[in-house]
Amino acid sequence: MHIAYLLIGGNMGNRIGYLTQAADLIRILAGRITAVSGIYETAAWGVTDQASFLNQVLQVNTPLSAADLMTTLLLVEEKIGRKRAEKYGPRIIDIDILLFDQEIHNSGHIHIPHPEMQNRRFALVPLAEIAPDLVHPVTGKTITRLLEECNDTLPVKKI
Repeated sequence: MHIAYLLIGGNMGNRIGYLTQAADLIRILAGRITAVSGIYETAAWGVTDQASFLNQVLQVNTPLSAADLMTTLLLVEEKIGRKRAEKYGPRIIDIDILLFDQEIHNSGHIHIPHPEMQNRRFALVPLAEIAPDLVHPVTGKTITRLLEECNDTLPVKKI
């Protein structure tokens, strides 16, 4: 079994409903959810002229490889209705693999650890809630330390 930390989020439609639907499909298709952060509201990152996002982190025990998990998560996004259009644009659901065991992947469509997670409070705050002492495999720093050092100033509010 592998331990994956997934960031799920979205800023369109029934945001909480889509987060719930994503978690349900992940549970069915990818493995057992063993920890769930609170839900956090954040302003959009990148393209800022859009609705705020709701984000949440899930810890998942999965038998899938990192590549198979990524394929499964893309399928979950598709089942919920995600249409890929504008980079950093509005979306019904977005699911990212933040960490997968202590593995490092940089090929094709798989980049683990997520290459920008240490720069984004909307990922670090919910991750720190459920795994504050987890060590980032590239930086060697805990999630708590990464959050303390993060320069992102966008507010992240637990709802």
